[in-house]
Amino acid sequence: MTATTTAPVATPSVRTTRPPSARLRNWATRAPLLPALIFMIVVTQLPFVATLVISFFDWNSLYPDARKFAGFGNYQEVLTDADLRHSVWTTVLLTVAVVLASLVLGLLLALLLNRRFKGRGVVRTLLIAPFLVVPVAAALLWKHVLYNPEYGLFNGLLHYVGGPQPDWISNTPLLAVEASLVWQWTPFMMLILLAGLQSRDHEQIEAARVDGASDWQIFRHLTLPHLRRYLELGALLGSIYIVQNFDAVFTLTSGGLGTANLPYTVYQSFYQAHENGLASAAGVLVVIGSIIIATFALRVVSSLFREEVSRA
Repeated sequence: MTATTTAPVATPSVRTTRPPSARLRNWATRAPLLPALIFMIVVTQLPFVATLVISFFDWNSLYPDARKFAGFGNYQEVLTDADLRHSVWTTVLLTVAVVLASLVLGLLLALLLNRRFKGRGVVRTLLIAPFLVVPVAAALLWKHVLYNPEYGLFNGLLHYVGGPQPDWISNTPLLAVEASLVWQWTPFMMLILLAGLQSRDHEQIEAARVDGASDWQIFRHLTLPHLRRYLELGALLGSIYIVQNFDAVFTLTSGGLGTANLPYTVYQSFYQAHENGLASAAGVLVVIGSIIIATFALRVVSSLFREEVSRA
């Protein structure tokens, strides 16, 4: 008796492909975004690439024929030149002072607006208004309406009480720039922190009150830890703007009296000294610093979204 063996029948491999209608639907949903993407690349990325290329050249626009490749020489000069180092230090000092002061004042105002009182909507609108003012207009407001030594509001109030009549911008130039920026950015911090206060777990707070916790203990052990992410987000977003700020320095002091930050130094190198390569190198460093800060800001935003999704 012979055993019969049957050979296995080869089954053809089935290849799963998306139906053409699904691919067309995906392209149809993405196609309206392509013009905006192309426009963004043309407006932002191509100029940055051109700036990056120019930063490697020793290029003065007054002597175009003397242009030559300099490698990292411009970057070395930016990091070693005394005036440029001072502008970097001024940028850091300006950013830290404005962000910290705006966060503290924004937190106090957010705690105030988180309470119910008559006219809260009107007060909230008035407090948000400074953030909606155009930066140049805000700087001009502080320079002529508040700081002017002859007809400014500050000296008018001091004259009314018999006080001195200082020239605010000449005597305290960096503080004058910082005050105008704090006035404009405190509402932004207030909005972020107010959103954080309104997202607290009210049941947890009521349970703490029932257990005998004081307002300070609730703020220290419950509110402040909950606001940590919102404080980080406000600090990072504020830092991105202040690092790149040009309007206040240009309008109030024109970069004089030790207030020239890195963006204003880029302006001076490019438009006044006509050093295209040096200005491009300084601009690239500003962009790199902003990208680093923005990366941390995006991480904080994504963590906030994950926390809100987990609560939901």
